[in-house]
Amino acid sequence: MPARRGPARRGLDRGHGEGSGPHTIAGMTRGEPSGTDAGMPPELIRLRSSIDNIDAALVHLLAERFKATQQVGELKAAQGLPPADPAREERQIARLRALAHDAGLDPQFAEKFLNFIIAEVIRHHEAIAAHSTD
Repeated sequence: MPARRGPARRGLDRGHGEGSGPHTIAGMTRGEPSGTDAGMPPELIRLRSSIDNIDAALVHLLAERFKATQQVGELKAAQGLPPADPAREERQIARLRALAHDAGLDPQFAEKFLNFIIAEVIRHHEAIAAHSTD
């Protein structure tokens, strides 16, 4: 298995290569229903399956996002820029709040979620900057 890089890989075991082998997310194999579905209404099974697929997509999207932010952190460190960019963070939060509102999602929840991601990204950027000065 390839070496894991950063939190984007945590909880995601891809097997031997893209598209080969089962994808496991938090102990579930892709396509496998969560828990036992015996005796459950078909509509509930269908909805839960949809949720499981959306959760898997979220994990993959977050992995892609963290790959991009890793590169940003490396560029910032190489240019001597600070790990955090409060002005950009404010713009991102405002943009995501508006997108959430338009999508029917609670903007406050979207902001909390983005703040959680931003904090993790800054932590990674700080680590990259610390290693680049070694």
